[in-house]
Amino acid sequence: MTDKDKPESSEPKIEAKDVTSVTKHEIKINGKSLKYTVSCGTVVLKEEQDKDGAAQEAKPRASMFFVAYTLDGVKNPQKRPLTFSFNGGPGSSSVWLHLGLLGPKRVKLDRDGNAGAPPYELIDNDHSIFDKTDLVFIDPIGTGYSRMIAGEKVGEFHDYKRDLESVGEFIRLYTSRNERWASPKYIAGESYGTTRACGLAGLLQEKHGMYMNGLLLISCALDFQTLRFDHGNDLPPVVYLPTYAATAWYHKALPAAEQKRKLADLLKEVETFAAGEYSAALFKGASLTAKERESVIAQLVRFTGLSREYIEATNLRINIHRFCKELLRSRGEVVGRLDSRFKNKDRDSAGELGEFDPAQANLKGAYSSALNDYLQRDLKFKHDLPYTVSSMLWMTWGWNEFANKYAAVSETLRKAMRMNQHMKVYVANGYYDLATPHFAADYTFNHLNLDADRMKDITTHYYEAGHMMYIHEPSLKAMASDMRKFFG
Repeated sequence: MTDKDKPESSEPKIEAKDVTSVTKHEIKINGKSLKYTVSCGTVVLKEEQDKDGAAQEAKPRASMFFVAYTLDGVKNPQKRPLTFSFNGGPGSSSVWLHLGLLGPKRVKLDRDGNAGAPPYELIDNDHSIFDKTDLVFIDPIGTGYSRMIAGEKVGEFHDYKRDLESVGEFIRLYTSRNERWASPKYIAGESYGTTRACGLAGLLQEKHGMYMNGLLLISCALDFQTLRFDHGNDLPPVVYLPTYAATAWYHKALPAAEQKRKLADLLKEVETFAAGEYSAALFKGASLTAKERESVIAQLVRFTGLSREYIEATNLRINIHRFCKELLRSRGEVVGRLDSRFKNKDRDSAGELGEFDPAQANLKGAYSSALNDYLQRDLKFKHDLPYTVSSMLWMTWGWNEFANKYAAVSETLRKAMRMNQHMKVYVANGYYDLATPHFAADYTFNHLNLDADRMKDITTHYYEAGHMMYIHEPSLKAMASDMRKFFG
């Protein structure tokens, strides 16, 4: 019996009923005081059971947790924009976008994103886009407080298609129950959340006729061929190279001449090399001449700070996880995958892979503690279940829709944009993101096969931080400005 077949039995029973806590608050954003309502709770998802060709009464299947922010005193709330938001993983709750970027509250960090020592606290987020849109943060099944109803299969919705169906059903229910069909609607997703967002844009408009005004895609994962370092797949080493260079530059690990350059100038040259000479060399494989090979190795040494011997040993193909361990090995340090500005130490420096991600270790405690305290004390929602900030659902995630091929939703996005001529897309990339590199996103959007008239509706932005670029205060300010223009 697999985890997906097991009934929910090890956790407290989830009742098949909606539970909501409603509280009132006030915040100042852009110099304007805003009064608002927070609705926090669970929505039961039901499905009709088909038996012998006849539809039966809808059966409760799962309970989905959400936190919704709505502005008070709006004369015509149906016309106010509404944004649904979630994170990725698969297996991550919505806490990161909720308390890091979009919501009226954010976790207090220093300028660079360091969380410091516990206990942690929330502060008003005067960079929140709540002045532009109401916000609904959704925790997919298996994250946050979202669970299957007692007796149902644990992993029922831990699958690309079923996940879309459950989150899509929540969006439909929320929109209908709150009379928001007339509102301009947006979806904001981060990491695998961008995969989900593009899938939902297609599902909602084709299944329910619910057209989105825009998508906010933060740290894109739309084409997994760009992200999987599999044997025979030479695309990831190419699209990761600019982020390797940015990381080495940040940690002052490049040769002196390159270290003196501005990051933007360095990346422009690295991207030209990656898309040209480097990709051509990997394409040639064994037919690459000795002279050509030496030229590529010299450039890789120059742009990554790694030794000639190491690059030779990788056969010119530098794996992301190995890079995190190798770059600062001589210093006894490992760089982060989610944000390569961060570093830490392993038990020793002899291994091939790091013990943990220094960036995640810096953030998880702060976001988890702050969220739990916020829900219980400020939003008055109490639950005996643990709030699952993140879990490794990605390890058993179902990809039946993409059997025998790389998962990709870029075609879903292309079709959705063609069907909905008015949907616009905001894209946010971090230069120090080694999970979903900016050059991989560039490659994906450059291969959407959209005409110029639709490509102009995709606005791409780059920030000098990592996967959760908003933890870096200068990037947070820039993102807030860019998103306001997007909504405006």
